Amino acid sequence: MTPRRGGPADRPPALDEGWTGGAGTRRRHRGRAVWQAGGVPMVLAIPAAVALGFLVLPLVGLVVRTPWSRLGTELFAAGVWEALRLSLLCATLATIAATVAGVPLAWLLARSNVPGRPLLRALVTVPLVLPPVVGGVALLAVFGRRGLAGQWLDQWFGISLPFTTAAVVLAEAFVAMPFLVLSVEGALRGADPRYEEAAATLGATKWLAFRRVTLPLVAPGIAAGAVLAWARALGEFGATITFAGNFPGTTQTMPLAVYVALETDPDVAIVLSLLLLAVSVAVLAALRNRWAPTT
Repeated sequence: MTPRRGGPADRPPALDEGWTGGAGTRRRHRGRAVWQAGGVPMVLAIPAAVALGFLVLPLVGLVVRTPWSRLGTELFAAGVWEALRLSLLCATLATIAATVAGVPLAWLLARSNVPGRPLLRALVTVPLVLPPVVGGVALLAVFGRRGLAGQWLDQWFGISLPFTTAAVVLAEAFVAMPFLVLSVEGALRGADPRYEEAAATLGATKWLAFRRVTLPLVAPGIAAGAVLAWARALGEFGATITFAGNFPGTTQTMPLAVYVALETDPDVAIVLSLLLLAVSVAVLAALRNRWAPTT
């Protein structure tokens, strides 16, 4: 007699060891245990919890240590809202500049046949690893009154960029643009080029295909890169203080105001930090559908 198949001896071994999750987190598929989203292996759950705590606990500490009794007084102190206004304005202008220049650069890296693209990509990513203070020194070497380009701007047009509000925008755009370029380049590489080829067969020029086909396809990538660039520009400190200085009402952004307050009154620095944190979280939450993946 042929033995009955499918008995307990024929079943694959259990794969329960080292996994969390209750009933319903696993299903059988072709004789294997397939874990669904509800089940998380312990080897991943523990480091993930440590990483989450590492990121969240400093923010909790900031809230706990806030001198709530002085909150109203310090928030309406002279210069606080001026520094916040300048931070938001400069971060927005830097993001616009990074988008206008960064999207074509991302297309060049993703779609063109320009020689030396790996070298160009490496140069684009340098500001990500460069210390911000070094970035500020580099900007001074180029756009300072005696810099490579700054001396000609001063002589020909009477324009002096260092220690001005324009210098703040320039410094923030320098450190923020790589975030946008890498995000848009990834979106371009993931977009199907056949749509552009189909537009070309219908008589569309390269510019028309880029404007009417490519840009809508990579719009989520552009939005994500712009939000990341804006957040990076809002928190910029090193390049700003080196290239633009720290002049209230002209170049003193919120990170610089926090630094100055920390030297004299740490409680004020905590209040200003909390205000900047609240603004950042509010903006990122409002734009979440533009940059965060949906579930």
